[in-house]
Amino acid sequence: MNLVFDIGNTTTTVAVFDGKEKKTLFRTRELSCRSIEKKMSGFHIDKVIISSVRVIPDFILDLLTVDIPFFHIVSEKSRLPFDVDYESPATLGPDRIAAVAGAFEMFPGSEVLIIDAGSAITYDYLSGKTYRGGNISPGLQMRFKALHKYTGKLPLVDETEKHSSPGKDTRNAIAAGVVNGILYEINEYIRTFERMHPDPKIILTGGDGAFLKRQIRHQIAYMPEIVIDGLNYILEYNAE
Repeated sequence: MNLVFDIGNTTTTVAVFDGKEKKTLFRTRELSCRSIEKKMSGFHIDKVIISSVRVIPDFILDLLTVDIPFFHIVSEKSRLPFDVDYESPATLGPDRIAAVAGAFEMFPGSEVLIIDAGSAITYDYLSGKTYRGGNISPGLQMRFKALHKYTGKLPLVDETEKHSSPGKDTRNAIAAGVVNGILYEINEYIRTFERMHPDPKIILTGGDGAFLKRQIRHQIAYMPEIVIDGLNYILEYNAE
């Protein structure tokens, strides 16, 4: 069986696959040996893959490199089933590559826009068998925190606060400005992509995807586990 780790900026997702079948999945903000061993209990792990946007904790490496035949960390040296048209592959986030791999497996040969609404919002472009690169912008919480931190009096707001537009008070104005700004951004990315390609596929994922999906005006495929699925695909491809 395959053990898959996606270590993000705030949350780590761990899954166990039997081939393409996902047997278990959990998300946590605090990893520990105990939590990993508990979730692995009852599974015979043959292969492991890790994608991390930060330094991988030593205890994870120590735990997973013992008695597991195949171990892989996603990097620019990973074998991929598609070409990467990116000038600095060493700086390309492994979570972005994993999402593209998941999209490639799901929609082979298609024009795909992958929108990952996490700590940052990434827009990645897959054209047939070539990853064309993408864009990065601040995510929801990053925008709220920036308004609070870099001004003298603006309060810290989050997306759960009810708002209307135009805002009638400061908290309302901030909530509406940030949420609507992101929605305008996402909708325009999608509209432009749809205008350029006759039969595009649009994928939305990421921690804020569930909140944003209800308000996007275009047809999208909401795939919260596309990164994990893509990592399992990369693992199998590199283990061949």
